[in-house]
Amino acid sequence: MERASFKFEPALEICIDSVASAIAAEQGGAQRVELCDYLAGGGTTPSAGMIEVVRKSISIGLHVLIRPRRGDFLYSDAEFEVMIRDVERCRELGVDGVVMGMLTKYGGIDTARTEELIAHAGTMSITFHRAFDLCADPIKALDDLMQIGVHRLLTSGQQETALQGAELIRKLNERAAGKLIIMPGGGVTPANVQELVAKTGVSEVHASVRKSVESDMIFRKDYPPMSSTRVLSEFEQLLADESQVRAMLEELTNEYS
Repeated sequence: MERASFKFEPALEICIDSVASAIAAEQGGAQRVELCDYLAGGGTTPSAGMIEVVRKSISIGLHVLIRPRRGDFLYSDAEFEVMIRDVERCRELGVDGVVMGMLTKYGGIDTARTEELIAHAGTMSITFHRAFDLCADPIKALDDLMQIGVHRLLTSGQQETALQGAELIRKLNERAAGKLIIMPGGGVTPANVQELVAKTGVSEVHASVRKSVESDMIFRKDYPPMSSTRVLSEFEQLLADESQVRAMLEELTNEYS
């Protein structure tokens, strides 16, 4: 599938989850932001309201993550429908690019669904995200992405950090040979970015570079907690349990009968 080509120019993409971070990224000189929600879970799709306000708050490139939930990248039909709707909404809101990633149950690129989302994206740039880092065969995965016309690949080189995966990233960049932009991400900092670029030969990098900012709240309560402390694996989801819903309803019915 033929897609419009994109120039290879030095670029810094900052991963963000708020309007304040979007503005800070632009003021710091970044060329582009990737807007997400729930970064603690690896990122999910932000709300339409967040996308709209970020779009009007910055003039640099805005890419939006299309990921309906945390965890792995094998999606149900309903989840895929959500992704289609989110891509279409991004196009309506003037987003420059979308960031997506779908795998088959055997660890390959889900090329059919990726092509379908690309079709819905219109002229928006397409980045395949770090779902790639969970692929069984990274070389075949890269070839598949080039074949279907993805513009950019975000990867840590299948390691915890991009610097640890620099050797694979270098090989991917050489194999892409100008057909697709290889963009390292994962643990990229001002202290290691020069080493990473030198080892890989890439022209774009992706980083979070966040700092802690205290809330303006004066009255503060540490209890009860507002979020779960349970750690889930990448291949585990917490879903509503139909049997417990029925049991709960039965108990309520008995109580008020």
